[in-house]
Amino acid sequence: MGRVTERRKVLRIRDGAVSSRPDTLVAEEPLEIRLNGKPLAITMRTPGDDFALAAGFLVSEGVLGGQQDLRNIVYCAGATADGSNTYNVVDVQTAPGVVIPDITLERNVYTTSSCGLCGKASLDAVRTTARWPIADAPPVRVTPELLASLPDRLRAAQRVFDRTGGLHAAALFSEEGELLDVREDVGRHNAVDKLVGRALQNGQLPLSRAILLVSGRASFELAQKAVMAGIPVLAAVSAPSSLAVDLAAETGLTLVGFLRGSSMNVYAGEDRIALRAAAAQG
Repeated sequence: MGRVTERRKVLRIRDGAVSSRPDTLVAEEPLEIRLNGKPLAITMRTPGDDFALAAGFLVSEGVLGGQQDLRNIVYCAGATADGSNTYNVVDVQTAPGVVIPDITLERNVYTTSSCGLCGKASLDAVRTTARWPIADAPPVRVTPELLASLPDRLRAAQRVFDRTGGLHAAALFSEEGELLDVREDVGRHNAVDKLVGRALQNGQLPLSRAILLVSGRASFELAQKAVMAGIPVLAAVSAPSSLAVDLAAETGLTLVGFLRGSSMNVYAGEDRIALRAAAAQG
């Protein structure tokens, strides 16, 4: 199977001194996801947790909603001309009776943040396909102090980042701030898919009492993945996109951006933020 990191020789220049040394890089390889034997999507990812990534991707596509929908996930042997197994192709086999939506059309409409299609169509697609409406989820309240503590805890759990400096991360926390799971990947969306896929495999969907923290910006695609997994709170250390904010307002998702130190911006779903009365009035 592919490695999470690889070594490459680099020319290092420091204060005029030149040396040659090996450097540790994050691995990046393509993963083809097949659904019941038919090619569906290709994503560039960091190898590891491939089955969870594929399962999480299909949660966001509206195909899988729980363990009962999944029959099996396997690596495809013979994916190359010589018949070898590259461990870069997985086939997700759904359980009998699972209805497969028109994914080709829906993916073009709402899952690619750069597709350039109508924002209203994107919002409607997620709203109509979400299995667990966030507005109907059990009430979750989190304090700004708890949210402020999460980025440092995420950073401390990024083991591969310490060696490469080249990975994004996503983590699930309980409403009390307990770290539930963390995944790293060259792509933020892959890291989130790995979290959601592991939750599906463990029978934990919907994640209706969880906080999702991502290490970069909050795109529409990441907000979509949170909504499709029933996650009520999405926080990001950087900025959200305008369409991510629109989706959060449309679905009831609490969206927090620029979460740095004790500062943060709440773009939607502020009712879940437990503010002190004096602070709220200010």
